[in-house]
Amino acid sequence: MFKIARNLLLASTLVATAATAADKLSDKQIKEIENLELFKRVQINITNAYDAGSLYLLKVNVRGGADEIYLTKDKKFLIAGDVISTASGEKLSVPADLSKVSGNEAFTYGTGNDEYVLFTDPECPYCKKFESYLPQIKDKIKIKVMFFPLDFHKNAKAISTYVMSKNSNDAKANALFNTTKDSADFKNRKIDTATQAKLDKQLETQINIGKELGVQGTPAVFDKAGNKVSWVAMLAKYGIKVQ
Repeated sequence: MFKIARNLLLASTLVATAATAADKLSDKQIKEIENLELFKRVQINITNAYDAGSLYLLKVNVRGGADEIYLTKDKKFLIAGDVISTASGEKLSVPADLSKVSGNEAFTYGTGNDEYVLFTDPECPYCKKFESYLPQIKDKIKIKVMFFPLDFHKNAKAISTYVMSKNSNDAKANALFNTTKDSADFKNRKIDTATQAKLDKQLETQINIGKELGVQGTPAVFDKAGNKVSWVAMLAKYGIKVQ
């Protein structure tokens, strides 16, 4: 345990800034790393790579399994496990590729300049808590909302498609913020078979995108650059302290 903690502490001192899209490694740089003896021997294939200042952040596939690892700039040491930024306290992670989100979101909320992507579950209490603060910063943010209903919330999928069945962003937002399994409008909903099938397919697409991005729990928030951010820290940025 001491050895693990020591290694994580050492790694964390190396990191000062988060990676951005501008720091993405070239195909040539990726190929040079894949040609390292360890990478060839263990069959590590790089699917995405960024320069984080003192480390390379590598999203990799190791014999069929996805992972994130870190390589020192001199290419002498590979770091497995979490690396924590001393500046933000956040885990250093390869920015997510959010290109598949555009056009597949359930709806967009807010009119501000700060853009985010939210994966939410309409029966998740933490999601409801987070979303209760959003009207206070509606003019500062623009969030693409994606549904990611968790398996143990038995009404989450039905509520998700019910929200998506609404005709406008405002109506969808209102339904998301206020609908529970006991809401009369939800219980008495009337959605024809063809429309329901279309909504189910849209929901499945959103879930699959979330899985590809490594979403495991909700709420999961990404900034415009694809960096995962704490929803509490995001709210604090706008002067909101979670009660």
